[in-house]
Amino acid sequence: MVVLDQHEFLCEEERRLKDDRERKKYWKRWGPYVAERQWATGELGFNDTRCVHSFDFLKERLFGLSNPQGNHGESIKEAHFHLDNTPTRFPYELLLQENAKRGKSEKEYQLIDTGVFNDNRYWDIFIETAKESDDGDELLFRVTAYNRGPESAPVHIIPHMWFRNTWSWGREPAEKKPLVWKAGPLAAQSQHWKLGDRYLQLSPSPGIGRSPRDIMPRMLFTENDTNFERLYKGKNEQPYVKDAFHRCIVDGEEQAVNPKGRGTKSAAWYAFDEGDGVGPGECAVVRFRLSRRYEDYLDEELFDDIIEKRRTEADEFYWRISPLPMADDLRNIQRQALSGMMWTKQHYHFIWDQWANGDPAMPSPPRGRKDVRNQNWKHMYLDDVLSMPDSWEYPFFAAWDTAFHCIPLSMIDPDFAKKQLDLLTREWYMHPNGQLPAYEWNFGDVNPPVHAWAVFRTFKIERKMYGRQDLDFLERVFQKLLLNFTWWVNRKDFDGKNVFEGGFLGLDNIGLFNRSEPLPTGGVLEQADSTGWMAFYCLSMLNISLELAKHRRIYEDIASKFFEHFILISDAMTFKSGDKESSLWNEEDGFYYDAISWGGPWSMQLPVRSLVGLIPLYAVLTLEPELINKFPSFKKRLDWFIENRNDMAGRNTASMKQRGRGERLLLSLVSKERLEKILKKMLDETEFLSDHGIRSLSKYHRDQPYSMDVNGQEFKVSYVPGDSDSGLFGGNSNWRGPIWLCVNFLLVESLLRFYMFYGDSFLVECPTGSKDYMHLGQVAEEIQHRIQHLFARGDDGRRAVNGRDDLLDFDPHWKDYLWFHEYFDADSGRGLGSTHQCGWTGLIAKVIHDTGINCRLPQTPRTPSTAAAHYFDDIFSRNPGPAHSKPRRLRRSSTRSIGARSDFSSGYGGEGTVSVEGVGEGERRKQCEEDNMHVVTYVTDQLHRLRTHDSAVFDHEDEFEAQFDRD
Repeated sequence: MVVLDQHEFLCEEERRLKDDRERKKYWKRWGPYVAERQWATGELGFNDTRCVHSFDFLKERLFGLSNPQGNHGESIKEAHFHLDNTPTRFPYELLLQENAKRGKSEKEYQLIDTGVFNDNRYWDIFIETAKESDDGDELLFRVTAYNRGPESAPVHIIPHMWFRNTWSWGREPAEKKPLVWKAGPLAAQSQHWKLGDRYLQLSPSPGIGRSPRDIMPRMLFTENDTNFERLYKGKNEQPYVKDAFHRCIVDGEEQAVNPKGRGTKSAAWYAFDEGDGVGPGECAVVRFRLSRRYEDYLDEELFDDIIEKRRTEADEFYWRISPLPMADDLRNIQRQALSGMMWTKQHYHFIWDQWANGDPAMPSPPRGRKDVRNQNWKHMYLDDVLSMPDSWEYPFFAAWDTAFHCIPLSMIDPDFAKKQLDLLTREWYMHPNGQLPAYEWNFGDVNPPVHAWAVFRTFKIERKMYGRQDLDFLERVFQKLLLNFTWWVNRKDFDGKNVFEGGFLGLDNIGLFNRSEPLPTGGVLEQADSTGWMAFYCLSMLNISLELAKHRRIYEDIASKFFEHFILISDAMTFKSGDKESSLWNEEDGFYYDAISWGGPWSMQLPVRSLVGLIPLYAVLTLEPELINKFPSFKKRLDWFIENRNDMAGRNTASMKQRGRGERLLLSLVSKERLEKILKKMLDETEFLSDHGIRSLSKYHRDQPYSMDVNGQEFKVSYVPGDSDSGLFGGNSNWRGPIWLCVNFLLVESLLRFYMFYGDSFLVECPTGSKDYMHLGQVAEEIQHRIQHLFARGDDGRRAVNGRDDLLDFDPHWKDYLWFHEYFDADSGRGLGSTHQCGWTGLIAKVIHDTGINCRLPQTPRTPSTAAAHYFDDIFSRNPGPAHSKPRRLRRSSTRSIGARSDFSSGYGGEGTVSVEGVGEGERRKQCEEDNMHVVTYVTDQLHRLRTHDSAVFDHEDEFEAQFDRD
């Protein structure tokens, strides 16, 4: 959306989101809300928000390995990609056997490694879904299967419609059991007591090859009940069970399906097997729709027109997200990242009472279930669509992952992002004591306290991109976070001295010991990262307090509280008085370390150079002088503290008394001197800085591992750039070297905040030893560029994330599609861990939004400066004419490229203007042209702002801090 002259200009998708937000129409009732490993779900599970009525395609649920079956933890073994949200025998046994015999030092054996794609002998299948322009309950589906191989081959496409089996639980009366039955030769009707009647309407498919005969689907029906006879040698209550379609189609058991054409599960069997099947390079197409109305036939031409219109509207929507010109390759990466965030929304259902006590009509759970993990979370009643880290490996939420998800989500659907953050603080999620649930495996584990930051960032992104501010959301969640902050202070500060022992904190195996368990050495682990996170939490709450104080002055008092608490934490972390107090700062190394404390003066630092020592950089905030002056109560308290507690203020940062750029004040855990020392290591390519971002463990530990002997057992930390060599937490993640986007994203923001205070005068060597000096805004951009180089295609045509795989890098049918991995090899950039939009990796969309316009080429040497001339090696021209005329297309020429640079002939306006189906099409087209004219004006203004500054940070200051509102 573009806001000019207090008027919002919306594209079609934005109009629908607005209708949903204002409850005029419910556009989100149906979506891909089911996990790909759940029940019998296959490709593109599509269902209602309560996961009652569902659809899927092609095959059984996606295949993957569990922790004991693989050398690097849980892993999906499929090849599929998430695009707009808007074969040979599958080698099951080979994948199991090969991964089982590989050690942790070896790469995982993936589907691509098996050779099944050799000679292009595979089907390339595109599944498209669309909703009608004015009705989110009318769903259209098109499946197109391309034969990429050199020979003809048959293919079977089998759309499913089914109901989740809730009737067998014994919690619903028999009359509420849903039903699906054959309503016509090309239709099935479903009936549900709450969702009402729906019709699955099918279209004949064009014949294959030269055959003029249409392919007609065969309707199949059964019950969605477990086959107890096959699984447990038990007895089935009725003859038609959930594996009936496989037995009928694959095994030829005709008696497996219900001949009466009814049940709770149905399928339409399209068999493209006439002659030799589909020819090489040709395709099979299946069209069908889910509707509340019954029609005799589907108008295929109108059907395709609607899908193409939705595609055009999606093009415009994603272009509006980042309208500034950038490389086509980066725009493609951003769009797939945002699309992945949409596809990984899943329905999550967990009710503690039902989990602990079981269902009335089912066998009772084990007696000890109530006494294992999660026994203290009896209040939990979760029945929501949540943003999941991954569409397969994570069929459950993770709290701190969710916070990061909301940053890219707020770019495209801020209402959904806000709901995610709101839900985690609601009484049926948050523990009565104030703790946020971590994840299903153990709700009581402790994740980093990033939600206050995510709440404020989501609030600011919505205001900046969409021109509206949701103060009710900000205040509502802030009130709940006060409870969570109190929980941290009361439960995770053992000695009451503002040095925190958070425990696990989501960083799995980053330390010497399992931080979720008692130390084998005895004592308590005082954590630099936990204390840094809490200081960061303080400043995030301070930021929100000041924002709310603009509207309700009572929040000035709360802002003062968080200001003083931050100073206390800062003092505890940085101050050392003789030998009586320990410090987490090591002056000799110029770095922060964890320490084991046995009480009193007895403590020992653990000199592991890891992300733990960088996290204190997160706790930084600049205060605008205009903002401080606007709040006399807060200013009075701040001035009193500086005057009367100058010992504490002086020990922390000199900037408590000194002003920075723009007369700003700085709150930070680190002084300028300590910042320089930390950055010297962080920007050293032999330590933390890699070609693809900041490592989670210094490369120093490759040759200098740190170890400790405890009661005859050796504990050791060494640098591992890729997959984990540790068995901690199942060995399915690694914080001992790889690149993680979530923590890099926060480091970039911290550097930008420091730059807002220090300005151009504070220069550091980047990389260390290069003799190139940059201010911190440029350092932030350099890290952002390196992160983008994980995905961007280089001059050699390769993407680092693909691990030099020729199929992924060069094959025309694969090279433009990407997997968004959980983390990345710090030396090569190869993607690792979960593969399908692992939540926080979607942050790349925001990184591209912020710096994509000036992102330098992968593998291009970094120049000493980032002047505007370096950013704008392309020439732009604009001559849109008067507002009422048809705007001319923007054109540009380029002297450099990242992959294929966009020609920016966007077609918005002119012959590319979006047409709108329905009444008033001419008027809507005219409105689109006027809206696009304003977009052109917006783009031109933004380009001018970028040209006139040395760093893009100027355009993003508003997102980071509670700025003074001059209006």
